[in-house]
Amino acid sequence: MAKATRRQRRTVLVVIVVAELVIALLTGAGVVFAYNHVDRKIDVGGSIEHRSVRQEPKLPTGAFNMLVLGTDTRDCDGCGIDTEGGLGGSDMTILLHVADGRRTAYGISIPRDTLVDRPECRVDGRTIPAAADRMWNEAFALGGAPCAALQVEAVTGVYVDDYMVIDFGGFKDMVDAVGGVEVCIPADIDDTEHNIHLEAGTRKLYGEDSLAYVRQRTSTPNADLGRMKRQQAFIASMLNRVMSADTLTRPDKLFRFASALAGSIQTNPEIASVGELVDLASSLRKADLDKIRFVTAPTADFPIDSPNWGRLQLLPEADQLWQKVVDDEPLGSLGRGAISGRNPSGSKENAAANGLCAAG
Repeated sequence: MAKATRRQRRTVLVVIVVAELVIALLTGAGVVFAYNHVDRKIDVGGSIEHRSVRQEPKLPTGAFNMLVLGTDTRDCDGCGIDTEGGLGGSDMTILLHVADGRRTAYGISIPRDTLVDRPECRVDGRTIPAAADRMWNEAFALGGAPCAALQVEAVTGVYVDDYMVIDFGGFKDMVDAVGGVEVCIPADIDDTEHNIHLEAGTRKLYGEDSLAYVRQRTSTPNADLGRMKRQQAFIASMLNRVMSADTLTRPDKLFRFASALAGSIQTNPEIASVGELVDLASSLRKADLDKIRFVTAPTADFPIDSPNWGRLQLLPEADQLWQKVVDDEPLGSLGRGAISGRNPSGSKENAAANGLCAAG
């Protein structure tokens, strides 16, 4: 039993979790019900039209890249927690690189206010023209995940194998399904503009409080960049919670989590089924929580006298980061201070700058 538990704990990625949970569900008399219930909840999006870069078909244990997007739409139940309207853009963008051998991975967050040249994209029989100096999340707002993936390939040179879009209504349900997620808030969050109030301290967040925490940016340090770091930390903490014995040994929690996750995601057709996710999970069993890290693409503010002041520009170091992904290399010095599954706050400097508690 101990050996099986250690093997389970080595599975680390959110996209893997749903597959692992489905495997656990597919036992006993509820096999057909569980499989169909979860499978039919997965929303199928459009395919990625790869034009900028090419990649040879990957082996079952080869490296791959997944684009993870969190939509800022407020249409889902309870998603208007911050009272803002939302434009259907990507509130969160993480390019997840899983290394050859599938034992290690790192996620790269890309700030939504970064200006890039958006490539032409065709979706639903219409053409969205290319445009220069556009905000990063505009591609998703105009053309959905396939256009966002095409933009990633055009800007970074990285081949995007698959994508997953998560809506924040399902995010709340996932948090509640595992009995809340523990966070450490160094100072009270008192945002009267958006009616978000969270007390300082280490505690579990549930439901709308968890959603408020990951969306808050006006009353916490470092605005959007700080919010991205807190999102990374929250994901890392949720991974720990999902893979804990308290969740893995509770079939009711497993089922609720798998159902909530499947009901909140949209994927490209190639992985939009329980079967495909199970196959993906089986290739990632040797991954470890210590080996998944989160960093942010290097950016800087435009000068105050620039017409683009208030937005961000990618730094030359970003090109080095993209090349790491293309070459399937570890982060090296570019991962200094990274958030990880075992250290959700990252370095002390990272924690202080972004509204996180420094690791003890």
